[in-house]
Amino acid sequence: MPIMPDSWIREMARTHGMIEPFVERQSAEGVISYGLSSYGYDARVSNEFKIFTNVDNAVVDPKNFSQQGFVDRVADVCVIPPNSFALGRSVEYFRVPRDVLVICLGKSTYARCGLIVNVTPLEPEWEGHVTLEISNTTPLPARVYAHEGLSQFLFLKGASPCEVSYADRAGKYMRQTGVTLPRL
Repeated sequence: MPIMPDSWIREMARTHGMIEPFVERQSAEGVISYGLSSYGYDARVSNEFKIFTNVDNAVVDPKNFSQQGFVDRVADVCVIPPNSFALGRSVEYFRVPRDVLVICLGKSTYARCGLIVNVTPLEPEWEGHVTLEISNTTPLPARVYAHEGLSQFLFLKGASPCEVSYADRAGKYMRQTGVTLPRL
């Protein structure tokens, strides 16, 4: 399962709309970098955030998720409280080819500040804005900058197309837009 290079990512973005909008090269002047890299794509976080809070004593239950456990923010900077968590979404819309699996890792700039990004793999033929899970592991408030790089996506090409794709299964997070909450 080889990792795909910049030339392949660029071609798939141009001809198949794999990443929209697509930034041809790394943009890093005065911002946390984003855009095409050697073997991946650094995606930006939008300005839409859901910040977890315990104001109403909500319980996090993935089978019965309550919206009482977070506050919505639209801002250029999201401040995540100490030892807390926020959801964001990618600026980019992804369309994953049938023979590709996409892995997401947090950028080192944020990781070195104690912010961890978690995203489950983007499965073959999944498409949508990616919901980004951002954990602040520090005892201090932490800033996340909208419209700047937050995570890197790596494209792994399978030896052959899968028998059953995410689209074939009609996956519950297909074509998501905005910050998408847990679904059962």
